[in-house]
Amino acid sequence: MKPSVTILLFLFISFNSVAQQMPIDFENTNHIFDGFSGASFSTRSDPNNPSNNVGQFNNNGNIADQGFFIELTRDINLTTEKEISLSFYAFDPNQHTILLKLENGTKPDVEVLQTTSSGNAQTWQNITFNFTNAQETSSGNTINASGSYKKLVLFIDIGTTTAGTYLFDNISDGTIASDPNALDIVYSNLVWSDEFNGAKLDTDKWHHQTIGIQNGGWANGEFQHYTNNEENSFVEAGNLHIVAKKETIIQNEVSRDFTSARLNSKFAFTYGRVDIRAKLPEGNGTWPALWTLGKNINEIGAYWETKGFGTTSWPACGEIDIMEHGLHATNVVSSALHTPSSFGATINTAIKPLPNVSENFHVYSINWSPNQITFLVDGVGYYTYNPTEKNDTTWPFYLDQFLILNVAIGGFSGNPDANFTQSSMLVDYVRIYQNATANTNTFFSTNFTLFPNPTSNNLHIKTNEIIDKIEIYSTLGQIVLKKNNNFKNINLSHLKSGLYMMKIYVDKSVATKKIIVK
Repeated sequence: MKPSVTILLFLFISFNSVAQQMPIDFENTNHIFDGFSGASFSTRSDPNNPSNNVGQFNNNGNIADQGFFIELTRDINLTTEKEISLSFYAFDPNQHTILLKLENGTKPDVEVLQTTSSGNAQTWQNITFNFTNAQETSSGNTINASGSYKKLVLFIDIGTTTAGTYLFDNISDGTIASDPNALDIVYSNLVWSDEFNGAKLDTDKWHHQTIGIQNGGWANGEFQHYTNNEENSFVEAGNLHIVAKKETIIQNEVSRDFTSARLNSKFAFTYGRVDIRAKLPEGNGTWPALWTLGKNINEIGAYWETKGFGTTSWPACGEIDIMEHGLHATNVVSSALHTPSSFGATINTAIKPLPNVSENFHVYSINWSPNQITFLVDGVGYYTYNPTEKNDTTWPFYLDQFLILNVAIGGFSGNPDANFTQSSMLVDYVRIYQNATANTNTFFSTNFTLFPNPTSNNLHIKTNEIIDKIEIYSTLGQIVLKKNNNFKNINLSHLKSGLYMMKIYVDKSVATKKIIVK
């Protein structure tokens, strides 16, 4: 749910629970090879077992060095695993050669050539490539290969212009597939929540954002006004109702034919887990969203902007879309991240098919640590954002974010049905977990000033508070420095250049500050 109107297109990329890593069994849609020099790849069912998916590799015979490659998200480590095995299927009875080559590694490219048995048409052969007796590609020397490699390349009958179609399955280096959406930190301490069990919406927890950010209206071609009327947002029977209605009103001197509500949390936080149990509105053109924005966004009418924190434009403030519906097919929810490195039609996005989102409650979650953000539905992760290089461009997520709950109409979700009258998103609860036992007072960090920052040597903390202890963490969440007592001058000359986070503890409160070491 983007604040900008410069967005023209949404790209959605689906990520399964196991990425491009060994073993490769072609049951996962990410187990895709790229053909080169005229070779082509596809998947199909096993001729001997229709319930088994396999890879189909085709040489058209025009060029002698046609081949196939896959970039892996987890390296093949020849230092610990010396053998790679696979299953091969030929439709003809001829003998074939298979060259398995490893590239993009910590050491020079290496390869092993194997020959299949003849006379085995339409049967599977198990073949092993032993890299204790490999050939170094550049020199031709035989070596006991070691090191780790990111790219696996296959050639069938290399050096010949032989056309043919072949099947592969169960390409394995002996490792077990890991879950790329495994949580690196489990947050279990409930620090803020709303169960919506009261008679009315708790305005100590929620702010109605009603001032249109674009010419009195809203961005992305949306049709609605957001109001603070009880008809658009109310609590009943333990649920928050956010109601999108067809009604014409004039607000901010602009006429709109639909109304709805947009709620900002009066709580902001850095790192933790968010669980939101919700049932989504129905009907084409409805665009429900559960998401976060940086507390520092300079967006007119946003709660934290009204409190003086609005210093940063979108997308530099960072945006985490926990759940959106209406941007893809019905019953397909999506998640996304918007940063200066990729925003609007962001590449950092995923979809999740989910049955009956308008009839059933589901729990939509993020697990946000210093190193990664994992998106989950009903407790199961389906997408993790973890850029290799974390800086202000790719990772503005080292500062506080706040929650937004809203239902838009139109825009990228399309036109509503002609007979649409109203539809509601019901929210059963919102829960935020962290691990620190300290009180996360959102204004507490303003009591501390770090200087000089960036620094290459000494860092000073200016404050009137009596500090109990400080902790400095790397972007991987590893503690690199810890000091107790009222310690306000710190030597950082031993740290490598980069971004660090400092936690400052005073009694039962904690402040989080960014440090840049030059």
